[in-house]
Amino acid sequence: MKKKYILLMLLVVITSSCKKDFINLVPQDSLSPETFFQTDDQLEQAVAAAYVPLRDLLINDYHTSEMRSDNTHYIPNPNNRGTATVYRENVSDWNNDANNDYVNAVYYHCYTGISRSNIVIGRIPAAAKATDAGKARADGQAKFLRAWNYFKLVRLFGGVPLYLKEVTKAEDAFKDRSTADEVYAQIVSDAKDAISELLPPAKFPQSGEATKGSATMLLADVYVTQKKYAEAEALLNTLPAMGYSLNANYADAFLPTNKNGKESLFEVQYLEGTAVGTQPNTVIFQFLPKTTSTALITGTAFPSNTSGSGWNIPSFDLLAAYEPNDKRLDASIGIAEGTNDASFVIKISAVKNAAGYVPTAGKAYTPFIKKYVHGPYVATTNSNDDWPIYRYSEALLLLAEAQNEQGKSPLTALNAVRTRAGLPNVTESDPSKLRDIIMHERRVELAFENKRFHDIQRSATGLSIMQAYAAKAKTTYTNLEANAFDIQAYKFLFPVPLPERNLNPGMPQNPGYSF
Repeated sequence: MKKKYILLMLLVVITSSCKKDFINLVPQDSLSPETFFQTDDQLEQAVAAAYVPLRDLLINDYHTSEMRSDNTHYIPNPNNRGTATVYRENVSDWNNDANNDYVNAVYYHCYTGISRSNIVIGRIPAAAKATDAGKARADGQAKFLRAWNYFKLVRLFGGVPLYLKEVTKAEDAFKDRSTADEVYAQIVSDAKDAISELLPPAKFPQSGEATKGSATMLLADVYVTQKKYAEAEALLNTLPAMGYSLNANYADAFLPTNKNGKESLFEVQYLEGTAVGTQPNTVIFQFLPKTTSTALITGTAFPSNTSGSGWNIPSFDLLAAYEPNDKRLDASIGIAEGTNDASFVIKISAVKNAAGYVPTAGKAYTPFIKKYVHGPYVATTNSNDDWPIYRYSEALLLLAEAQNEQGKSPLTALNAVRTRAGLPNVTESDPSKLRDIIMHERRVELAFENKRFHDIQRSATGLSIMQAYAAKAKTTYTNLEANAFDIQAYKFLFPVPLPERNLNPGMPQNPGYSF
């Protein structure tokens, strides 16, 4: 699939340059909306274009998903108070602004994916040269992508406009907000279609395309969010028969050599290199310390890394959350040690393990995300790491949650995840205590996979979790604005982007916001 990315979106804006009534010929020797979308291969290329916005989304999504939680923070940048720096800090500090480019980018990238999915879905019936199997495959992937993007939107912004057809007329370009329930109903409908009729089961190693397992996991995630636990349990119990299972070691799940393997239910695809057609992962380098050289971390020095990094830094709170002997700590987090300048740029002299770390006297230190570091690299900020969207370990933890909320024992699924991490089995039987244990297990198992904020959102204790974290953060982090970490319930939804509201009168702002 990765080799099929083309400049497809040119097709959706190409129109005939001839407007005279006496001639209305469709060019027969070039691609156009009228001559494309006809064969299995063309539909596959169109679907490939619908996957592309996932990469654009990931450049921004960690701000709204990890840094918005108690998992990560940022390294201060006192000498750069430009808009790009301040906006990114504001997301982490809960200073919401409807003009925030990094939040708004998530909104717009999701809708780009939805728009491209709608084009595919709408063009399939007229694909005269495509096979039934090719049509079903394209329809299933497009509906999976549309559902996933709407699931992201509804959790971050609440009810949003539902666009389900290709927009071809100006009057169709602006819709009123649908309710959150209406958005969820469409997500469920699309995911069910993908599961029951359209997507094939996985074949390992997978191609990177969405499969029946991908859609099953998505729908189960939606059901758990909606507290439809029996429905989620039934879906999750079908995954082992599809061939999914855990890797032997936690760190193995993130190795580029294990891409699209048995633990992967869906991941965003990247391909390192500098040649035309490659799509290297650049976002993970933003998670490194601000430093004069990353060589001791990456094996390759990135001299410009004094300004393009320092984001998504593991928090003190997360470091303290790992149990003794949890193998996931050293697999996920490293410690860079050295000397800081006045701008918090560190000259790294050593890289240490996070487990059992004791600061060296006279040395500054900063944690960094290690689970995506697999250098050395072929070029600056050029990684071959895919980004995990769904892994089988999350399916087990969702299963444990669904079982526990029905009064069933979640211990088999829960302890499968803990055993791999080198931890003893949980024997607790109290559902209330198990709820907290499962929440904690999700936090450390899925750290830095853009899950934590959504977990806090749907938790009955989410507000108190963030308020307790905020109280500690205000005494720990320097350079905070006076109004940082003003945690209130309404802020669990972001404001609707102001540019969207200015263009679309059917978009009232979310409650609590005055802009």
